Amino acid sequence: MHEDEAGLTVAQMSAATGVSAHTLRYYEGAGLIQPVARTAGNQRRYSAADVTWLQFLLRLRDTGMPIVQMREYAQLRAQGPTTIEQRMRMLDAHRAAVQAQIATLRGHETALAAKIATYRRDLAAVSDHDRDHDQDHDRDHDQDRDPGRRQHGRREEGRQHD
Repeated sequence: MHEDEAGLTVAQMSAATGVSAHTLRYYEGAGLIQPVARTAGNQRRYSAADVTWLQFLLRLRDTGMPIVQMREYAQLRAQGPTTIEQRMRMLDAHRAAVQAQIATLRGHETALAAKIATYRRDLAAVSDHDRDHDQDHDRDHDQDRDPGRRQHGRREEGRQHD
């Protein structure tokens, strides 16, 4: 392998990052990934720095940053250290949006937890009611089967009226 053939192939990069070969090519074409080194046979070879950068892009995507903003950030990054302040402002704004989304999701989670707790109480009440009803039903059913108990119950009722 020649020196320019060192690095990860498209398949290896895909396996390392979980990104399909199609998405890798799309990200390169969209300007999110700088042109990748190529072998003498014109095959892409990704460096460790490419892996790290792609993982960062995936984090931006997973946190809801639109492709347009990701592209803008990538273009600023490609311009070098003179754009650090601009990139920091972009990330600050994106982090604020992520924090707002987290707060909203926490509110939704709290509402879901309250609803689940309500259902658990309802199920416990229904279960207690059913258990009590079943016990009453079993008692009534047992009395119907035992004539001595039924007569005993009638005698008691008769004595109460005397």
